[in-house]
Amino acid sequence: MTGFPEICDGRVKTLHPKVHGALLARRDVPEHLQTLRENGIETIDLVCVNLYPFRQTIAKADVTRDEAIENIDIGGPSMLRSAAKNNASVTVVCDPADYDRVLKEIRRNGDTTAETRLQLAAKAYTHTAEYDMCIAAYMRREAGLNEKLFLEYDLRQSLRYGENPHQQARFYGAADAGAYSLANARQLQGKELSYNNLQDANAALCIVRDFDRPCCVALKHMNPCGAAVADTIEEAWRKAYESDTVSIYGGIVVCNRPVTEQVALGMKPIFLEIVIAPSFTEEALAVLQAKKNLRLLEVDMTRTERTEMQYVSVNGGMLVQQQDTQIETLTAEMCVTDKKPSLEMFGDMQFGWTVVKHVKSNAIVVVKDGHTVGVGAGQMNRVGSAEIALKQAREAGFTDGLILASDGFLPFDDTVALAAQYGVTAIVQPGGSIRDNDCIVKANELGICMLMTGVRHFKH
Repeated sequence: MTGFPEICDGRVKTLHPKVHGALLARRDVPEHLQTLRENGIETIDLVCVNLYPFRQTIAKADVTRDEAIENIDIGGPSMLRSAAKNNASVTVVCDPADYDRVLKEIRRNGDTTAETRLQLAAKAYTHTAEYDMCIAAYMRREAGLNEKLFLEYDLRQSLRYGENPHQQARFYGAADAGAYSLANARQLQGKELSYNNLQDANAALCIVRDFDRPCCVALKHMNPCGAAVADTIEEAWRKAYESDTVSIYGGIVVCNRPVTEQVALGMKPIFLEIVIAPSFTEEALAVLQAKKNLRLLEVDMTRTERTEMQYVSVNGGMLVQQQDTQIETLTAEMCVTDKKPSLEMFGDMQFGWTVVKHVKSNAIVVVKDGHTVGVGAGQMNRVGSAEIALKQAREAGFTDGLILASDGFLPFDDTVALAAQYGVTAIVQPGGSIRDNDCIVKANELGICMLMTGVRHFKH
């Protein structure tokens, strides 16, 4: 067509006046058409281009920079942009989903409609913008540059409203959303998820992601009201429910194992908003689908080492941080008191330390036998959170052998003294207060074991 060969190993082939003149010449301008005739150029009325697979290439674990760069398309985006600019006359197609529509219009009318061409042009510019953004983000990572932030999210759902009925809201999913993501959830039944549903469900998914053992979490208002680990998902569900049989009403439950009929029968009498699991057995579905308003979601819970970034909007800006996926393995060397932890204590301390990082700070979690028995969240002082959690444990009948976990250091020894009154025998906390020694002295005085991890897990 161009009379000029591909050069530079195919890097240059469509960047030629016979291509872009044919695309960009305006059909309503006689001088443009005269120029085409003088140069032996015929008009092009339709461009259909699939770009080099750059995104798929850089997604490969072993991709090299040279391989990535060779998959940066130059001529393809140029043709799409030229065709889109001249959409008054040229049809541009960059998505196979549009093939049928375009073919039907051409067969019916001899050409596409002006409305279709405009829509396809907008789609083409969106496509090339996303493509260039993906390249820019990759190249900036390779170059160690971070003064720009490129994000790509696709609309998953227009929500009925936001946190409150007077607020508009939408749910967008990341193009590369992975495991433990609601963006890829499969809803089996129930009405659409609300803004608050999505917030709560995401918080519960973050908790079960931290556990390898069968785990079940019941959650309300971004905080766990019950969480448990066990040898089976049936036992984990029972213990999570018994952690707080009142607050679970109208809550969300997430299991990191398939929901079985036994678990479903336990859930059936309870009013729940959502149940999330990697899958449901046929018998479990038969039980739960009788509750027509109950939302059932299947979410990929494949274990992965991928580190997700967290984006939080503030007025006129964006905060970005790595998600807090770190979990410290508790060791005997962390013990700072005369009393040392038993093996049973270690298990509950590890469980409590893992759960407390998912509770709004100031956070206190009280646990026993692999499940939460008291949760104190979001209070303005730490002893206030401790009072809530410890009173909840006592009201549920748990009065001895309790483990207390704190997401931040104990600023005074008052929390230690209070814990002893409610039957706490071991505390795990970050340490780092100028009064750490006061807490250690008080713990020794009261016969309490205390571990200091050296790491805090605030959740604001």
